[in-house]
Amino acid sequence: MARSNKNQDDPRLKDPDLYETLRDKGNSKEKAARISNAQANQGMHPSKKGGSQAAYEDWSKKELYGRAREIGIDGRSKMTKAELIDALRHH
Repeated sequence: MARSNKNQDDPRLKDPDLYETLRDKGNSKEKAARISNAQANQGMHPSKKGGSQAAYEDWSKKELYGRAREIGIDGRSKMTKAELIDALRHH
């Protein structure tokens, strides 16, 4: 399902069309904005695929909690491992 084009006029987005495409593919707002803005910048060439980080399921709960703390996910102290994984993927 295509998203509305309300982001077309957002001056923070350098490539609103790419942003919408990335959001439609399931990327978070933050990640879609970061990638679309980097692609629009001549000096940056972000790859389509990220690094070779292990899947969250392979991380310990302590590692997941630490990452959640780094990016500021609220309620992390009461989350299960599965909830931490879900929160990290959808942040």
